[in-house]
Amino acid sequence: MRSAFATLACVAVVAGCGGGDRPGLGEHDPSAPDRGVVVWAVGDGGADDDDDRQVARLIARDDPAHVIYLGDVYDTGTPEEFRTFADVYGPLVERMWPTPGNHEWANHATGYDPFWRETLGRPLPHRYERRAGGWTLLSANSETADDPRQLRWLADRAANGGGTCRIAFWHGPRFTAGKHRNEEIDADPLWDAVAGRAAIVLSGHDHNLQRFHPVDGTTQYIAGAGGRGHYDVREEDPRLAFSDDTTDGALRITLMRRSAELRFVAADGTILDRSTVACRG
Repeated sequence: MRSAFATLACVAVVAGCGGGDRPGLGEHDPSAPDRGVVVWAVGDGGADDDDDRQVARLIARDDPAHVIYLGDVYDTGTPEEFRTFADVYGPLVERMWPTPGNHEWANHATGYDPFWRETLGRPLPHRYERRAGGWTLLSANSETADDPRQLRWLADRAANGGGTCRIAFWHGPRFTAGKHRNEEIDADPLWDAVAGRAAIVLSGHDHNLQRFHPVDGTTQYIAGAGGRGHYDVREEDPRLAFSDDTTDGALRITLMRRSAELRFVAADGTILDRSTVACRG
C-alpha cells in the first residue's frame, strides 16, 4: 500500500510537495539552459504489455534530453527481450544512459552488451560518466559492486573537482524499505564511494517508488516501477520520506545549476511527490 508520506501536502529534501496535480509534459525545452535539462529515470520494465508501454509513453511525451534506465530487461535480457524493450521505448533508447540489472547480467555478453553497442554506435562500458545541466552523472554496475577497479574509479570521479553536483546510479539500492531490504549491504561499497560527494543516488530493483531522507548529504531514490508489478514497502520505515508501492511510474529530474527538481510521476501523469536537492558546485 502507499506510504502515509504520500498523503502529506509537502515533503522535502530542501523543499517539496506531493500529490494529485499533473506535470506540464512537453513544457520543457532542453535547449534552454536557464530552464534546466530534463532527464527521466526508470527501471524494471520494458516488456510488451500495457503497464510497461504506458510508462514509456509518459516519458516519451515529455521529450526529455536523456533517460536513465536503471536496469532489468525482463525476463533474462535475451536478444529477443531487448528487441521488445526497443519496441516499447522506441527512439528513446538512443537517448538512454543504462546500467545493468540482475535479470540481464548473466546474459550481458549476448544481450545487454551488443544491444547497447548497436543502439549507441559504440561499446558501452559497465561504468561510465556523463554530464548534463551542470551535473556529473556516474553509472556503476551493482552486479560487480565489490570490483576494486570500479570502486577506485567511482571514488576518484566522485572526488574530482570537489562539490556535490553529482548523480550516481546503479541497479540495486543501498537503502530500501521494500522487498530487497535484506540485500542492502550488497550496494554498500558503491554507496561508500560516493556518500557525501554525490547529492543523489538512483536505483531500481525494488518494484516501487521510494525517496529517503538524506544520509551523509546524499539522497537515495528508487524508481523501479517501470511496469513489472509491485513490491510492498514497509511504510513505517523511519528512513522514508515518500513511498508508493501500488503505482507504475518514473522519476522526472530537472537539472539546474546547483539544484535538481525531482518528481515521481504516475503513468497517468499524476505527480505523486516533489522534492528539490541542492548541491555544491
